[in-house]
Amino acid sequence: MGRKSMDLGICQIGLSTHAYRMRISEEGPRNLYTKNQEHLKAFDDEINAFLDNMFGPRDSRVRGWFMLDSYLPTFFLTVIYLLSIWLGNKYMKNRPALSLRGILTLYNLGITLLSAYMLAELILSTWEGGYNLQCQDLTSAGEADIRVAKVLWWYYFSKSVEFLDTIFFVLRKKTSQITFLHVYHHASMFNIWWCVLNWIPCGQSFFGPTLNSFIHILMYSYYGLSVFPSMHKYLWWKKYLTQAQLVQFVLTITHTMSAVVKPCGFPFGCLIFQSSYMLTLVILFLNFYVQTYRKKPMKKDLQEPPAGKEVKNGFSKAYFTAANGMMNKKAQ
Repeated sequence: MGRKSMDLGICQIGLSTHAYRMRISEEGPRNLYTKNQEHLKAFDDEINAFLDNMFGPRDSRVRGWFMLDSYLPTFFLTVIYLLSIWLGNKYMKNRPALSLRGILTLYNLGITLLSAYMLAELILSTWEGGYNLQCQDLTSAGEADIRVAKVLWWYYFSKSVEFLDTIFFVLRKKTSQITFLHVYHHASMFNIWWCVLNWIPCGQSFFGPTLNSFIHILMYSYYGLSVFPSMHKYLWWKKYLTQAQLVQFVLTITHTMSAVVKPCGFPFGCLIFQSSYMLTLVILFLNFYVQTYRKKPMKKDLQEPPAGKEVKNGFSKAYFTAANGMMNKKAQ
């Protein structure tokens, strides 16, 4: 009996040890995941505290809205966007370019329809709220301000969708179109509008997106039509898209500065930042416009078109894409 009891005890100890090891092996990854979550949460809290200390209290009306409470989703999506450009170009280096004609058609149609919705909704909601064109504060329009903020959330979210503009260029091996202007505008707009939605989600903030939504209807309509070679003869108005963009920036700066001249309670620092940012776009777009449409062609270029300018989808001219749309560059 003693020997049997001893053997049974040893067996139980062995089973207990095995169970303990199994539990440790199961809890190890779980504990690691929990610790990582805690570290991420602590980092998120530090970032949010820093931003709150810099910009002050956030607008309580947008608390809990998708992707707004934490800056990390916006930041990580931007990092992924930039990495995708770098890694995507490496991946496509020795691979044939993709056509993507069907996908591009649907994509451009989708962005055009979303822009049309935002334009209509911004006009209707600001009309309902009796918005003052010269200067509009953040609270006086009541429910209309909430309606404007909801449209501006879609405007912010659309900036992440428009990252696909660049991804499509990578897959189609249009690396010459991935300019500093293009990447700068796409990456910065997404991050800036996260701040706008958290601190100034209505009021004076409505004007730029209203103009930009109208421009996007033209831009992405043109971009979608240009996929079809049979439509090229009808796309004579491509040069004026760049001009429309420049007019948009100048009007936005004028509208922003009008609230400085005649204040209405809209944050002064935000007005100065927006004007400064739009000024960088004016400078970059002016440089693009001069290089594209005002630069005189050289004699050699007039006699012989440069090699490598033919595009598989039927284009015979090189074109650049600047911020938020298609800007065509004539072959020199």
